[in-house]
Amino acid sequence: MVTLAEVARHAGVSASTVSYVLSGKRSISETTRRRVEQSIQELGYHPHAGARALASSRSNIIALMVPLRTDMYVPVMMEIAIAVATTARQYGYDVLLLTGEEGPTAVRRVAASGLTDAMIVMDVELEDERIPLLQASERPSVLIGLPADTTGLTCVDLDFEATGAICVDHLADLGHQAVAVLGEAPAVYQRHTGFAERTLQGLRTQAAKRGLRLIHRPCEGSYESTAGTLSRIFEERPDTTALVVQNESAIGPLLALLRQQGRAVPEDVSVVAICPELVATQSAPQLTSVAIPAHQMGRSAVELVIAKLAGRLEREVRLLEPELTVRASSGPPPVV
Repeated sequence: MVTLAEVARHAGVSASTVSYVLSGKRSISETTRRRVEQSIQELGYHPHAGARALASSRSNIIALMVPLRTDMYVPVMMEIAIAVATTARQYGYDVLLLTGEEGPTAVRRVAASGLTDAMIVMDVELEDERIPLLQASERPSVLIGLPADTTGLTCVDLDFEATGAICVDHLADLGHQAVAVLGEAPAVYQRHTGFAERTLQGLRTQAAKRGLRLIHRPCEGSYESTAGTLSRIFEERPDTTALVVQNESAIGPLLALLRQQGRAVPEDVSVVAICPELVATQSAPQLTSVAIPAHQMGRSAVELVIAKLAGRLEREVRLLEPELTVRASSGPPPVV
């Protein structure tokens, strides 16, 4: 078993410096901290959990709230959760997964128990009831998502407003004038979930700037609901030549329905998706898309928590820049 002294020798520092990096009790230079963390990772050092908890008054556990809602795309949630868990282990922390729909009750219970050192919260709403409780807690917290007011908070998220904007710009540059958005399930908007609301804001704002006519229709994502939503779109706006999809579950049904209706992609209608890279590349045709950086979001959340625990960070809002990858599903509108 690798010892703390061996880590110190490998990193070229004292044993006390390694201890301070692990406990966060003293400020250590960024260069030294990174060298020690690299040695810990390379040597596979695992401090004794009980001894470390007694010495540092910490549990070395991070709580992660992952609401497993039926109206959310679970694979993305799980990819974020896996990234949180694997990154936390690199820093010597375990993850307590909270999957119940308790909301504020779970925050109160975990904060009062002293079981965890910090909390990471997902599925953030614009007016999230959990936030006042997190702010009142002595333990640090990080949100994966943005509420309406980020004052005093530490958050990480894809810049969803910019995501909506670059989807519009891409279609406008191709010459499209009538665009429809197949959105998330209605319940997601009823909860005012941050990522969905911000994407819609970005889409609408940029469409107004570029002179595009844009309509938005929520969609449950099942075959039946997607069929109904698509029929409604073409009944209301027969001249629609492009679709933006922000509902991973609806992508498969949508492409199948377009084929059944004899609408070729992209010759008759272009499709741009906001979805995981794997979903975009495994579709037929492959989709022009903005990827959801789930792994990066989870990893960044842990890095922010560790920085807060070590006293190196008070607050930060970290927005990940969206990247649109052009593939086979988008092209100029059909010539009338």
